[in-house]
Amino acid sequence: MTRTRRINLALQGGGAHGAFTWGVLDRLLDDEDLEIAAISGTSAGALNGAAFKSGMAQGGRDGARATMRALWERVGRGAYDGLPDVPGLPPTADWMRAFFYPFDYAARLAETVMPVTPADLAAQVFSPYDWGPLWKNPLEPAVLSLDIDNVCADAGPKLFVAATNVHTGKVRVFAGAQVTHAAILASACLPTFFRAVEVGGEYYWDGGYSANPALHPLYDPALPDDVVIVSLNPQYRPEVPQSSQEILNRINEVSFNAALLRDLRAIAFVKRLIAEGHVAKGAMKDVLVHFIADDRLMRELSVRTKVSPTPDLIDRLFRAGRRAAGRFLRAHGQDLNKTATVDLAAMFS
Repeated sequence: MTRTRRINLALQGGGAHGAFTWGVLDRLLDDEDLEIAAISGTSAGALNGAAFKSGMAQGGRDGARATMRALWERVGRGAYDGLPDVPGLPPTADWMRAFFYPFDYAARLAETVMPVTPADLAAQVFSPYDWGPLWKNPLEPAVLSLDIDNVCADAGPKLFVAATNVHTGKVRVFAGAQVTHAAILASACLPTFFRAVEVGGEYYWDGGYSANPALHPLYDPALPDDVVIVSLNPQYRPEVPQSSQEILNRINEVSFNAALLRDLRAIAFVKRLIAEGHVAKGAMKDVLVHFIADDRLMRELSVRTKVSPTPDLIDRLFRAGRRAAGRFLRAHGQDLNKTATVDLAAMFS
C-alpha cells in the first residue's frame, strides 16, 4: 500500500515568473498520494496559494487545477478591465500597462535597441500616486476573481500570505479569515508600480522585502516536518553583472532572497543543536527542507519578464514548472517525510 506523504509548500514571489510555480503545483496534484497540508506564499506565491486553496476547497484536485489555470489565463489575457487599448496594439498582459499605457507601444519597440526602456525610466522617475484617479491596480481583476470564502475555508491546506508593513518594515502573515482580497493584493504590491494596499488601517507593500516566503508559520507542530520551497530567484549566478539591467536584476534577486536565506540559516542552526543533543528531540521543529527550482531557466530571464506576463512566457514557465516538479518527485519523492534533500550545513559552510 502506498503511503500518503504530507508536505508544506513555501512559494516565492517573482511576478510573472510565478507561472513556474503554477506548473509545479499542477504537477504535484498528479500524485494522488501527496497531500499539501499548508502553503505559505508571498506575492505571486500568494496568488498561486490562494487559487490552489480556493479550487481545492470547492472541487478537490480538479478544482485546484481549474482555478489556477483560470487565474493565469486571466493574467495572460489582457490589461485591466475597462482600460482602453492603445490604438494598433493588441491587448497584452503587461502589468505595467495600467500604469504606463500611453508609453506601452514605444517601450516595446525600444526594448530591442535600448538597454533601459522608457517604462524602466518612468518607474524610477514617476510614482504610482502621480497619476491620480487614472491609476488602477492591474492585478485587481485577477485577484477579485478568486472566491474568498473558499480561500478562507477550513477545507484544503492552511494558507499563509506575507506582506511588508510600510510603516514598520516588519512582515505580517495573514492566515485564515485574514486572507482577504486586500491581503493578497498587499502581498504582491511592488511599490514602484502599485500603490500601497490598506488592510485594517495599516499599509503594506510586497511581502518579498521581509519574507520570501515566510517559513515560520510552517513550524506549527500540527503540520508535517517537510517544507518544499518553490524557488523563483536564482541564488547563484556565475557571471558578474555589468549592464545596468543585469545589475538591477541581480540586486532584486539578492534582496528578495535575503529573508529566505536568513530563515534557512536559522533552521540549520536549530538542526545542529538537535543533532548535537543541546535541544531535546521534539522541543523544536526539525524541519526537512527541499527545493524545486530551475535556476538555469530563471537566469535566462530578467526583471523585465517578471512584469511582462505574455501568454507565451506564461506557457513556457508553466511547462518548465511541471518538468521541475516531475524531476524532484522522481529523484526525491521517496525521501519525503523521511529526510531533507537540501544540505543546509553545506549551504552555509
